Amino acid sequence: MAHAARRHPVPDDTLTYEPSDRRVRGTVGGTTVIDSRRPVLVWEPDSAVPLYAFPRDDIRTDLLTPSSDSPATRHHGAGTWYDLTVDGERITAIAWYYSVPELAGLLAFEWFGRTGPGIEHWYEEDEEIFVHPRDPYKRVDAIPSSRHVEVRINGVLVADTHRPVLLFETRLPVRYYIPAEDVDFTSLTETELHTRCPYKGIARYWSFVGDPPVGNVVWSYPAPIAAVAPVKDLLAFYNEAVDITVDGEAQERPVTLFSSRVNSGQ
Repeated sequence: MAHAARRHPVPDDTLTYEPSDRRVRGTVGGTTVIDSRRPVLVWEPDSAVPLYAFPRDDIRTDLLTPSSDSPATRHHGAGTWYDLTVDGERITAIAWYYSVPELAGLLAFEWFGRTGPGIEHWYEEDEEIFVHPRDPYKRVDAIPSSRHVEVRINGVLVADTHRPVLLFETRLPVRYYIPAEDVDFTSLTETELHTRCPYKGIARYWSFVGDPPVGNVVWSYPAPIAAVAPVKDLLAFYNEAVDITVDGEAQERPVTLFSSRVNSGQ
């Protein structure tokens, strides 16, 4: 069956932006570097997630000095770059002013995909957020269901339930969260991996130790963000690497940005 292309309100090939009403703070150690009630969400061309830019008055600019490192190609429209020094520790090329007229006077901080030190903790209102700002055009809905869901890994039945929670997340495949009582842990072993999601929280992982093994293919949120509370302690499997049957109908394995990671066991 042919499917229509999904729509998204932000064009992929242009710089777009909009004001946010959320109070946003960023801290390093015990120092609040950013505290803004008028942040601006910015989507750079071909970037799947937004970043925040802030008016100068909402930033501890006394902690900023011009950077000798100016990685202009890292961000569309980036002009002058700045280092941040907190308690004697210097974080290089962490912030920049946009040179495009629409964002003149706004200072952005590098976050998603940054390597090396950066802002340690970000908050929207009083809730800590991870990885990148939450996209207002993205929904994450966790809905209890009575569908019959079976999960097999390399032919081994590892989960069978009639009480899943289905998690619908914009631009990602449906994830089927399954009660631990309906999962066979015989061929699963917990790993040391933990990941963070701005929409769900901090996840723990299990690997399949059958033949052949599949690394970090199962995850769970022991303390999820309130918006997805129904998935607490339930287990989900990467659709990209397992075989899922829903109400007797085999589901196709999707190809997503997670495909290469799960298949390599990262």
